Amino acid sequence: MLVDSTPRERPQALPPPPPPSPLSSPPSSWRRSAICAAGLLVSVGVLLVVVVASIAVGAKQIPVGDVWHGLFQYTGTDNDVVIRDLRVPRTLLGLVVGSALGLAGAVLQALTRNPLADPGLLGINAGAAAAVVSGISFFGVSSLSGYVWFAFGGAAAVSVLVYVLGGVRSATPVRLALAGTAATAALIGYINAVQLMDNVALDKMRFWTVGSLASASMDTLWQVLPFLAVGTLLALSLARPLNAMALGDDTARALGAGLNRTRALSMAAATLLCGAATAACGPIAFVGLMVPHLVRSFTGPDQRWILPYAAVLSPVLLLGSDVVARVVARPSELQVGIVTALIGGPLFIYLVRRRKLAQL
Repeated sequence: MLVDSTPRERPQALPPPPPPSPLSSPPSSWRRSAICAAGLLVSVGVLLVVVVASIAVGAKQIPVGDVWHGLFQYTGTDNDVVIRDLRVPRTLLGLVVGSALGLAGAVLQALTRNPLADPGLLGINAGAAAAVVSGISFFGVSSLSGYVWFAFGGAAAVSVLVYVLGGVRSATPVRLALAGTAATAALIGYINAVQLMDNVALDKMRFWTVGSLASASMDTLWQVLPFLAVGTLLALSLARPLNAMALGDDTARALGAGLNRTRALSMAAATLLCGAATAACGPIAFVGLMVPHLVRSFTGPDQRWILPYAAVLSPVLLLGSDVVARVVARPSELQVGIVTALIGGPLFIYLVRRRKLAQL
């Protein structure tokens, strides 16, 4: 029996594929970025339309020509006063407050890894309300400018308290949420007790706690604008660290993200944004909760897109709700906090039932 002793050639292994260039990205990533950028431009356009509507439409019907005259050829007529002294400050305040609420909601949802988190989760709204009711009952505060400083101070104090209770060096999303829930429950009990003993505080707090842009003025805007500007810049700068934290604490540490630093700065940003916004307009529901959730369903979990989208689309919701509040009850008007709750509640329930919550 003959045996072929000729050695067979072994098949040569294929060379490994070249590593991808660090300057290149998958086509799908480029496509998603392009879509997100285009969507952000469209969102800015929608915001401009809503801003114009907020100035032109109100409880009092004013012709378009008079609106233009009041903006650029002010002579002191009744329509000019309505446009320049009432609607413009109201629109500007709604613009910055809406943006602040959206950014704060997005930061808190990323910080707590909870897509249903809102400014009330960490006790910020309750702290502001407790400070306002204390100022009314014990210090005789009666002006909106006084409410601003009390509300902001209360929000800041409670935020620091929640962060300390959650553990300064060992703070986790669960600890922060539990500390915020406990602080909120205690403060609500205090607020109710003061209101039951002081009818004046009850009457004044009844209007503030609904949430409204009706008392907006340029003085109020200038008082809260520095805090909102600092909070906005701080929140936008946290996009990358928050992305790293979404991967888990161990992975975030491996990527070089300082967990305690990021959590402290996130709390500071949320306090500046929520405290100033709540101080100026009262606690307005659903804006900071719903808009970041809707944005996340379109952009995905990348905070570099979520935060700008939330800053642009939240004023759309707030100003749009304010326009509806002025129109549906002419010649009177509803408070914007009522309209955001009426619009946001059913819509949010529909979205939650229709699809799974957008994951962080």
